[in-house]
Amino acid sequence: MRRYIVGRLLLMIPTLIGVAILTFVIMRAVPGDIVALRYAGSSVPQDIIDQERHILGLDKPMWAQFVDWMTSISHLDLGQSLWTGHSVVDEVQVRMPLSIELAILATLFAVALAIPLGVVAAVKQDTWVDYAIRVFSIGGLAMPSFWIGIMMVLVTLTLWGWAPPVVFTPLFEDPVANLAGLILPAIAVGYRYSAVSMRMTRSTVLEVLREDYVRTARAKGLRETLVVVRHALRNALLPVVTVVSLEFAFLIGGLVVTEQVFNLNGIGKLLVDAVAHRDYPLIQALVLLLAAVFVIVNFVVDMIYVVLDPRIRYA
Repeated sequence: MRRYIVGRLLLMIPTLIGVAILTFVIMRAVPGDIVALRYAGSSVPQDIIDQERHILGLDKPMWAQFVDWMTSISHLDLGQSLWTGHSVVDEVQVRMPLSIELAILATLFAVALAIPLGVVAAVKQDTWVDYAIRVFSIGGLAMPSFWIGIMMVLVTLTLWGWAPPVVFTPLFEDPVANLAGLILPAIAVGYRYSAVSMRMTRSTVLEVLREDYVRTARAKGLRETLVVVRHALRNALLPVVTVVSLEFAFLIGGLVVTEQVFNLNGIGKLLVDAVAHRDYPLIQALVLLLAAVFVIVNFVVDMIYVVLDPRIRYA
């Protein structure tokens, strides 16, 4: 087991290097750079533009720029934003707590909704309860999160004259204001998130309920609740955990439109701004960060598999 864990941790290194190379090459393949964008439409002489490219290191060959970037990363230096001039670490640090907190809240809401309803839908298969839960979950899949968010803001504003605050407050500074700002986006995102997990829970529990060992447990006279919770649900959770974990990793940087609707300055919005401004150091750092989140989440999920199913052994 220890050997497997060390091997998986070491495999993260070439994975992240591959992501870094791909990101670097793709960004340089896109025509234009931040200097051309900054002086677009102006009558600035070409020698000044060339001088600025030289200062930013954009006139070096691609391989030389990549070596400089990797050397900086090896010293834990992600560089400076070409657009704002601030440290990339500072830019990410300001926004990361918001994105992580929103992802956690949306995940908690989705899991609290998806697993109980998914199990009930499976146990009550082809009854009105099952149909109602399936319609509810299809609604979550069909409606975009940002539209649900807009509707929620309109409803709370119309009925109670309340709208979420436009300025994000850190959790430890004022928990009530923090929750007021994140509760609606967490519900809007969590509803769609729960719909995917709910349908997965229903189908996997249905499959497990048809297994022989579940039939044996019922034949032994065990209560139905015990059969479902202890014998069926635990074995049905593996694919659900996979879906939940991948969605969680996606939420860290994939909520661009929802962040725009609720005026949240998160990682997704930062990434879009960085791409719009051709801010190479910021884009590369953010993509590398999101790739690291996916890799780490996958690793954690593999470890959870062992806990959920003792038959799984990693050599």
